[in-house]
Amino acid sequence: MSGLRGAVARALRRVQPPARVVDWAIAACVAFEVASGLYSFTRGTPSGAWVFWLHSTVGLTLAALVGFKLWRVRRRVTSTASWDRFTPLSVLQAAVTLAALATGAFWVLGGNVPILAWTTLNLHVGLGLLLVPLVLYHLRGRYHSPRDVDPDRRAALKVGALLLAGTVAWRASEAADRALGGASRRFTGSKPTGDLYDTETEGGGFPVTSWVADDPDPIDRDSWTLAVRGLVGEELDLGYDDLGGGMDGGGGRDGGGAPVGPDTELAATLDCTSGWYTHQRWGGVRVGDLLDAAGVEDGARYVRFTSVTGYRWSLPIEEAEDALLATHVRGRPLSHGHGAPARLVAPGRRGFQWVKWVESVEVRERGDPMQWLVTLVSGFD
Repeated sequence: MSGLRGAVARALRRVQPPARVVDWAIAACVAFEVASGLYSFTRGTPSGAWVFWLHSTVGLTLAALVGFKLWRVRRRVTSTASWDRFTPLSVLQAAVTLAALATGAFWVLGGNVPILAWTTLNLHVGLGLLLVPLVLYHLRGRYHSPRDVDPDRRAALKVGALLLAGTVAWRASEAADRALGGASRRFTGSKPTGDLYDTETEGGGFPVTSWVADDPDPIDRDSWTLAVRGLVGEELDLGYDDLGGGMDGGGGRDGGGAPVGPDTELAATLDCTSGWYTHQRWGGVRVGDLLDAAGVEDGARYVRFTSVTGYRWSLPIEEAEDALLATHVRGRPLSHGHGAPARLVAPGRRGFQWVKWVESVEVRERGDPMQWLVTLVSGFD
């Protein structure tokens, strides 16, 4: 047994990068994983698949780096006599890192163990975000200047080899996923709702999920109005029938008389960052028809959609024109949980960007960078 242990130790010494290189590579990988993971939330078309590919590759590389780190400090950790005030949190950081990596790999290989309303992917994201303060605290106690890193050619080759091994391992995991029956997983990692939920009890055939604290009381369709404002020739105030029935503007338009737009059906995929997706046929009014009815002025570049909760999201006007303000799904009126009276349907965008309970559409000259902050505070009184 001791001979085998010695052989393993010699093999690790040959392939592992220098200690300082490993430490800073772990910090860089964690930073990249958090940034790429958050950025991937905004990628809903296959052209953004490279983000998920890099996220998976670097994640597997991080697993190898953490293995090297744990092997190096194993004696300091197992002997409590050598602990200092930073050691407990360092151990916690290692445990959270391993848990984040394990839940990510488990999800990719087709696994899911829901915890309350959280899927395993939700847990993976939560653990990844928890790593940020833990790594920062660890750096506070174990900081070594990057100048201490010896960027020699051999170290660079070893790190490059780890990235290559991560790529190979990711490809192997994709093949294993297909072999285990997970081929229906999208490039985003999301799985069909039928693989995760009893969709017959969810109303509408797919889960009711809300972002952060967005949970308004049911909205009376008869008294609800949609305001179209901003860089438009004529402001509109539309009722539910105006939006869902393709009727004349009537009382729903200041000045009235011109049609808002015909009923439109649109097949689109709702891909939620909780890890599920669903293909549905949505019915409502094309946003481009609304803008045509209001008359867009020169200089208009973005369209902002705002919920009754204060939540909002903006789309470039060219993209917004092809989006839908949906009042129906699968031929039935939207339920409250799915965003009634009207929700945004934005093909190619992730679920949290499909604003529910829309009450205003604003045509703007500029985007809305504050929407990122609003997503975190909307719904709170």
